[in-house]
Amino acid sequence: MKNAYIATYPPRQCGIGTFTENLFNSMVASDTDEPHHKKSFIVAINDFEKELTYPEEVKFTIRQEFQEDYLAAAKYINISGADCCILQHEFGIFGGMDGVYILPLLHQLDMPLIVTLHTVMQTPSYAQKEILQRIAKMANRLVVMSYKAIEMLVEIYEVPREKIAYIEHGVPNFRYVQEEVKKEFKLEKRKVLLTFGFIGRNKGIETAIQAMPKLVEKHPDALYIVLGKTHPNVIRHAGEEYRLYLTQLIEDLKLEKNVILLNEFTTQKELFKYLYASDIYITPYLNEAQITSGTLAYAVGVGSAVVSTPYWHATELLSNGRGVLFDFGDTDALSKVLIDLLDNPEKRLAIRKKALEHGRKITWPKIGFMYNDVVEKVVEEDVQIEKKELIPFDISLLPMFSIEHIK
Repeated sequence: MKNAYIATYPPRQCGIGTFTENLFNSMVASDTDEPHHKKSFIVAINDFEKELTYPEEVKFTIRQEFQEDYLAAAKYINISGADCCILQHEFGIFGGMDGVYILPLLHQLDMPLIVTLHTVMQTPSYAQKEILQRIAKMANRLVVMSYKAIEMLVEIYEVPREKIAYIEHGVPNFRYVQEEVKKEFKLEKRKVLLTFGFIGRNKGIETAIQAMPKLVEKHPDALYIVLGKTHPNVIRHAGEEYRLYLTQLIEDLKLEKNVILLNEFTTQKELFKYLYASDIYITPYLNEAQITSGTLAYAVGVGSAVVSTPYWHATELLSNGRGVLFDFGDTDALSKVLIDLLDNPEKRLAIRKKALEHGRKITWPKIGFMYNDVVEKVVEEDVQIEKKELIPFDISLLPMFSIEHIK
């Protein structure tokens, strides 16, 4: 199959871009009709007109806030001979209010459409609900990564259940030995706790830092590593305010020897070395309304002993003994859980075994095969979900597309 993918893409530093790269490579590898990446291609979303040097699979770019680029992309995809279009959707990566600029592009497509939803809001604004419902009407299939997302799509957005496919977040198939990577990072004598990903206030890093003093009393060799750059949107609106706050908190609690903030966007290979080097992985997020967490999927995928707040994705993924939950912002509870796990290696090992068993089911090669199966089904069905009448004039002559007038 020849697929057109619309998403952010490396070298742009974005979690969805990394997801798309892995999805693209895994789908190409598991499709016997498409050797050497010769057919499928990427339409990449650029932010702020920044020029990036993309790999050869990127055949077209869209400047995020330029609506004419979306219309040009639709024309390019239509004449490319693509059998199917696969869109990665997150409100913040497309132009216009709540990413509304993506709608005219999707309306112009003349092939089946599959949409992976990275965010499903439980209490959307009017505009967010309207946009997602319009996307759902135009899509042949919506792919989500949690059962909670299916529930909300059906009950809140009135999407037919048969239009929704459940495919978990994929995990790269890296394998390392903990003792070896600990030695490489000079961490042989430390009990390593890890959190990684883009940093912002919603991540609750302060909760984990505030749990460290009690842990350090019992385990002075404990080291909490926070690996990740501040989220670009946070930088634009608040600079490094949150990172500076965390740095000051570390100093106030005299944890300079036990907490490290690494302001880096690492390669996946380097990231997985850190994951294998860690004894415990922590996601201390502050809000339950997180439907998908790639970082959590990675941690479970490598068999980490995960400790997390009970946001939606964590509640599902860490069930059946694959991790330990503590309540939002509960520093004391987190301290107790961490001390218990470091005191009892056999408990950590039991969690790791169950996590790794699940992780082997969601490696990217297997996820790519599942997506290819969905593509084959929607192409075979060849159902025109929403009749798209021909427009008897150049749509680019219309005013900027917006639904801001609707309250």
